Amino acid sequence: MKSASLFSSSLSAMLAAIAIACTIGCNANTSAHAAAALAATDSAVPVVDTVRVALHPLNTTISVPGELQPFEMVAIYPKVTGFVQWIGVDRGSKVHRGQLLARLIAPELTAQRAEAEAKLQSAKSRQLEAEAKTAADEATYQRIKFASATPGVISENELQIAQQTAVGDQARAMALRQNVEAARATLKAVEETTSYLQITAPFDGVVTDRNVHPGALVGPAGGGSQMPMLNISQTAHLRLIVAVPESSVAYISQGAKVEFTVVSYPGQVFHGNVARVSQSVEVKTRTMPVEMDVDNASGKLSPGMYPQVTWPEQQKNPTLFVPTSAIVHSTEETFVICIRNDKVEWVPIKIGVVSGNESEVFGNLSANEEIALRGSEELRPNSSVKPKMTDENIAQPSL
Repeated sequence: MKSASLFSSSLSAMLAAIAIACTIGCNANTSAHAAAALAATDSAVPVVDTVRVALHPLNTTISVPGELQPFEMVAIYPKVTGFVQWIGVDRGSKVHRGQLLARLIAPELTAQRAEAEAKLQSAKSRQLEAEAKTAADEATYQRIKFASATPGVISENELQIAQQTAVGDQARAMALRQNVEAARATLKAVEETTSYLQITAPFDGVVTDRNVHPGALVGPAGGGSQMPMLNISQTAHLRLIVAVPESSVAYISQGAKVEFTVVSYPGQVFHGNVARVSQSVEVKTRTMPVEMDVDNASGKLSPGMYPQVTWPEQQKNPTLFVPTSAIVHSTEETFVICIRNDKVEWVPIKIGVVSGNESEVFGNLSANEEIALRGSEELRPNSSVKPKMTDENIAQPSL
């Protein structure tokens, strides 16, 4: 009996140990499965690198080509036809306003002047003769009039004849006086025409072209002369013409100081001031021509150069900027991917100025909001993601 009791106790202990072992084993397997399921769930949620939307004023530059032109430029044609007798300048000569550049000869003008002078002298002689006769006849009339006061000395008819003669002489003298003025005006016109044989500089500048030599027959523009005698350009003061893109028109500031460079002087920076704006966008190029005044007293710059202009883009009010890589261009819309409550949301935007690695954007965004650093259509709306803020920041220009 004692042996049976001991056996029964041992069997119960063994069964209890087996039950405990089974319970522990089952709990262990359940925990392992739960951990595995959690790990699988975590691996299914993608990790997305994110940055924050920046808010700051635009203060950057773009590089646009320009063209230097003379502030004033003129082609010199003579006003009258003649032969070049002398020319005192050549290509590259510096000239001053009023300086004699060339002298022409025109024999027909010399003859016209001599004729005009002779006619003037003749008109003056006839005027003097008429005035002398007028004075004599007037004196005669006064004597007859005085004598007629004595009855019977002078007849009434004789007095009237003397009076009418004096009046006629006065009228003739006045007509001859007008003839003298007309002859004088004709002579003056011929003299002015003759003065056109002296070719002078209209302003300070440089002769850029010379197309004639002594002995050449030259004439007014359109009168058979195909080329001008000279071309003169003002180079101490230049115009810098820049075609500003339509997207940058809003940043044009009258009087703004703009930097530019030319290949002839690498590393050297020149300056110009915005002086004239066309206020009209050219349809073909979608640009607005802007002129800047450039002081070229040093003479380093030359008309015809194509400088590279550093065009400033500045605004007072801050706007939103995102990395250019964050913008997605699909066939339907342009958008950025916002991460809101660990969910993907496509936010449509419009792009403003693009500068370097950042782009100005407009849309339903706010400053410091998290967006995907690299936008992709694979991140579908309302899908879950795990945002990971990166150290990459949008480069903000200096204010």
